[in-house]
Amino acid sequence: MSLNIKNEKVHEMVRRLAELTGQSQTSAVEDAVRRRLEEVDGEKERRQAEKLAAINRVVANVRRLPVVGPSYEEIMEEMYDERGLPR
Repeated sequence: MSLNIKNEKVHEMVRRLAELTGQSQTSAVEDAVRRRLEEVDGEKERRQAEKLAAINRVVANVRRLPVVGPSYEEIMEEMYDERGLPR
């Protein structure tokens, strides 16, 4: 497998990272990509947790609302007779 990066700035950053860490360029890139993936995955999980918390707050608020109007059972009894046929 090969990765052909045609950006001199990226090459320089990889060389510098490898030099600073004592890793090979391949290991430096692998480590950097792995860390970034972990960071992005963590952000995704955090956003999902925030969305779930918001949904749970809405559900809790709806559950606190008073019941207004007939229940499902009352509506069905009014629409259908004892045999299940429309009235």
